[in-house]
Amino acid sequence: MARYIGPACRLCRREGIKLMLKGTRCESAKCPMEKQWRSNPPGMHSWRRGKSSNYAVRLREKQKVKRYYGLFEKQFLLTFQTASKAPGNTGEELLRMLERRLDNVVWKLGFAMSHKASRQVVLHGHLLVNGRKVNRPSYRVSTGDVIAVRPSEKSRKYIATTLGDSPPPVQAWLERDPTKLEGRVLAMPSREDVQIPVEEQLIVEMCSR
Repeated sequence: MARYIGPACRLCRREGIKLMLKGTRCESAKCPMEKQWRSNPPGMHSWRRGKSSNYAVRLREKQKVKRYYGLFEKQFLLTFQTASKAPGNTGEELLRMLERRLDNVVWKLGFAMSHKASRQVVLHGHLLVNGRKVNRPSYRVSTGDVIAVRPSEKSRKYIATTLGDSPPPVQAWLERDPTKLEGRVLAMPSREDVQIPVEEQLIVEMCSR
C-alpha cells in the first residue's frame, strides 16, 4: 500500500501550520515551524512566490486536511462523496466523518503520539472495538463504541507507556479510563472539535467541480 516516507516537517512547512505529525515534538522548540528561517514553504525560491490563485487557495485547504488525517487522494474523495450524500452542510459533515476515523480517535484518546503512530497501532491489531478486533484505520466509530486495548501484555504495556503518568486531556465527545486502558465515544464530534484551522467550504467548492 502506498505511504508517504518523506520528511514530515516538510508537509507542515508547505501548509504553513503545525499538522502535529510528530506528536509532542511539534509542541517543543525543536519543531522547525518555531524557527524563522525554516517556517517558510520548502524550496529554494519560496521567497519569490507571489499571490496565490483561487485554485491554489482551495488546493491548499484540501491538502491541509488530507495531510493532517493521513489520507491519500482516493480515500479523501471517497469520504467526500459519502459526505455529499448526507443531509446538512457537506463541509462540516466531511470533517465530522474524518474525526470519527478510528486512527484519529486513538490519537485523541492519547493511545498514540501522532496520527501516523495511531495508524500503526490500529494496523498491528492492538485495539478492540466493542470487544472485536479492528485493524482498519478508516473504521468510523459511532456513539457508544468502546475502544479498548487488547488484553495481551505486549499491547497493554505499549499503550500504558504511551499514556504515561500524566495523559493529555480528551475532548468532550470522548471519555478515557486510564486504569482500564479503554475509551468510549460519548457523542458525535462537532465542527468545534476539529483542531486545525480550515475553511471547509473551499474544499467543497474544489471537490464539486
